[in-house]
Amino acid sequence: MLSLGIDSGSTMTKGVLFDGSSVIAQRMLPTSMRPGEVLREICTGLKSSETEMVISTGYGRELLKDADAKITEITCHGAGAAWLCPGCDAVIDVGGQDCKAILLDQDGQVTDFLMNDKCAAGTGRFMEMIMARVGSDISCLDSFVEGCSPIPINSMCAVFAESEIVGLLAKEANPGDIVLGCVHSICRRTAVFAEKITPARPKVFFSGGLAQSEVMRRVLGEYMKDAEIVTHPLAQYTGAVGAAVLGYRKLMRRKRNHGA
Repeated sequence: MLSLGIDSGSTMTKGVLFDGSSVIAQRMLPTSMRPGEVLREICTGLKSSETEMVISTGYGRELLKDADAKITEITCHGAGAAWLCPGCDAVIDVGGQDCKAILLDQDGQVTDFLMNDKCAAGTGRFMEMIMARVGSDISCLDSFVEGCSPIPINSMCAVFAESEIVGLLAKEANPGDIVLGCVHSICRRTAVFAEKITPARPKVFFSGGLAQSEVMRRVLGEYMKDAEIVTHPLAQYTGAVGAAVLGYRKLMRRKRNHGA
């Protein structure tokens, strides 16, 4: 008995296959300009004869017509974080086009959340743009800023921040120092945003693509001084994991009801 969770994000679409105790398969593809097609491709690629429940989440969740249920990304991110990091108090998810802070109770249920989807300057897409501007790739972020000193980035808007960065490059500032300055800018904004709802001294699960970066985790921890920042190798799949976990619970309830 398996459940399949698929998270249609703004940048990447993720899918995981769950057997009730572990993730046994996962797949990720760029969402691109064809989110429905990518959803169906991941569903077909991961679904097996043992898959009894399919749950979709994320921006494009309604596009998967064959899903057994469609659940909001907030609920799925909360469930995924609680499963990947039992005992966490909150989730910070820095996605491609938004940033979410989610507060969880002791049972891993969502009790409050904030979402910033109005400004790109605190998102993964902004970081991708900056790395491209300096002739590198976001996968090289940690090595690119190694040994560097952050140059303050003062603009709070992605458009103005990019102009500020172009000006710094024109003055021959060290690209690594600029990028590290952008890391500090994102982490500072994220910390201020998240601390509006997180409790004192929380255990925070950091999810999303940027959670793969050690420097992002470290700098975020510097700005959230009283928090314990933790993550997981499957952090980028948190929404899909949560969808699969919730789907498996639905399966178990269905079987209990039928057996009653």
